This record gives sequence, structure tokens and C-alpha cells, in this order.
Amino acid sequence: MSTSLSLLRSPWVRGGLLVLVAALLLVAPLVLPVFWNQSLARVGVFAVAVLGLNLIMGYTGVVSLGQIFFLGVGAYVAAYGVTNDWNIVLVFVLSVLIPGALGLLIALAAARLGGLAIAMVTIALPIVGVPLAKRLSEFTGGSQGISARFSGAPEWTGLDNDQWQFYIVLVIGGAAFVLARNLVRGKFGRALAIVRDNEAVASSMGISPYRYKVMAFTIASMFGGVSGFLYLAAVQYTSPETMAFHHSIELLAAMVIGGAGSIIGSLIGGAYYVFVPQITNAIAADLTAVIQGAILLIVLFVLPGGLVSLPRTIRRLLRRNSGSGSSGADHTPPPREPAPAGTSGQPGNTERHGNT
Repeated sequence: MSTSLSLLRSPWVRGGLLVLVAALLLVAPLVLPVFWNQSLARVGVFAVAVLGLNLIMGYTGVVSLGQIFFLGVGAYVAAYGVTNDWNIVLVFVLSVLIPGALGLLIALAAARLGGLAIAMVTIALPIVGVPLAKRLSEFTGGSQGISARFSGAPEWTGLDNDQWQFYIVLVIGGAAFVLARNLVRGKFGRALAIVRDNEAVASSMGISPYRYKVMAFTIASMFGGVSGFLYLAAVQYTSPETMAFHHSIELLAAMVIGGAGSIIGSLIGGAYYVFVPQITNAIAADLTAVIQGAILLIVLFVLPGGLVSLPRTIRRLLRRNSGSGSSGADHTPPPREPAPAGTSGQPGNTERHGNT
């Protein structure tokens, strides 16, 4: 077991596994059926959304319940640009920058507030966003939503639409994950960790908690915009229901179950968000919420670090079991040394001599 664990820590083995996973992802859409290509594309969409939520909550410790709002804004911007025949690169840039600008304005006003106050502000985002999207029917299509088909496969590729959409999500989502990994492993990520652990210590080290909270919230909003663009590419339709508040709670649950403060946990969270509702609906449609709530409670109690911490937990249990086994192999007590002369045989109980 220890040999296999040491092999997994080798950079060559990790690099080989990364190349293998990349090759499988490139080949997968060519051999999988349409349903699986569409489902995996949606996993990538919501994994990016969970990744943005993880940056603000898992790495910075700021409670945010409005990530789905930024996904919806990004989807609406993309839909509006596509229906007006804008350049697709410009559409993507605006789908990222407009949610980022909104996130910056909200963060500038809310980042100085306490944790509960920030939570209340972010809760208001999807609550206000849904009726606003219904009223701005000229831009959003109102309650009926808006369709935008721009992700059909070009003829020169020889791909089907589901395969092309998979590759769009793979390329853009993969770039988002690489960017997030570089952010959290660099100076910026270390500063976020210090702010999360102790704001007073961060201030004493010259790190402004307010500034880094604003930056983290803005970046998380931009990741939400990326996921919104990918959502439209994969689903080709958006409506006010896209940014409903219950979806925000589901994103939060996906982040916790996947693993807060973890890049890989965000990917697991995206898979949970897509596949678990499908499974629970197949088991018992009227008990979907109950089953998902039970899963969340079990993970919180058994794996507080999320599913991403499962291998670490297994290694710790194996070490504990091996340690207890070796310590219990021989119960024979060690021989006692003879008591020195002038003692009663009890350590530290030497007879007194001399003047009374």
C-alpha cells in the first residue's frame, strides 16, 4: 500500500495520469452516445460554476448564495449577442465581463459587511434577478425565455452537434480550471487563505481583507459568466428559471459534497449537480429532495472535507489500523530494572537519611 501511494506522489506518474485523462476526454465524445455527451457537457458547465463558488467560499471564506445569478446573466448576455449576430468572441468576452462588473459593484458595497450580511446581499441576487428577467422581455424573452443556437458543429469538422458542444465545454472549461489552479497555488491563493483563517493576522501582514474579498468575489462572478456562456452553448436556451434561488442552493450543496477549497472537488461537485438528481428521480421522483438532503447530511458527518477527501480518509484509517495492529502484537510488558540500593522499590520513594 505504501509503495502504491509513493508511486502516486511521483510527478512522472501524475503527469502520465494527466495525459491519459486528457486523451480519454478527447476520444470520449467520438464513441459515447448523444445522451452521455450532453450530460458530460453539462457536468463541465456546472463544474465551472461550482469552481467560481469555491473561489469565494472555499478559498476566501465569504458566504455567497448568488452564484447562479451570475451564471444566468452570462447566459442572457450570450443569448442576446447570438440572436443579434454579434461576433462569437465578442459575445464570450461580454458574457464574462458583464457578470464580472456586476460582481465588482456588489462586492465593493458588501465586502465590508459581516458574514451574515454578505449572505443576505447575495441571497437577494437570484430573488431579484428572476422577476427582473421576466420584465426585461425585450432583452430576455420574458417568461418564455430565449433560444440561441450557435454551437452547431461546422461542416468541416465532420462532428455531430453534441460532440462539438462537448469540445467547446472541454476547451473553455479546462482553461478555466487551469487558471483557477494557478490562482489558488500562487501568491493570490496564499493571501486568500490567510484572509479566510484570520483577518486580523492578514491585516498585520499588509494583506487587505477588503481588497482580496472584492477581488475574489469579482473573479467568482466572472467564472459564473463563463459557466453561463457554456450553459447556452450546451443547452441553447435560457429563461428566468435558470437563475432561480433553489439552483443556487443546489450549487452550494454540490460544492460542499465535492469538497470546499478544492479544485478537483469542484469537478466532483459538477458531476453531483448533474447526475444525482437524475438518479434520485429514477429511484423516487417524489422523494428527490429528501434523498439529496440525506446524501448531504451523510457527507457532512462522514466526510466533512467532501468526497475529494475520501482517499485521504482511507489512508488515515489504514495507517491507524496498521499502527494498532503492530502495537497490539506483543502485550508482554518490558522487564523492570532493579531498584537502586537504599530505595523501597517504588520509584521516587527514596528513604530519607540524615538529620531529622
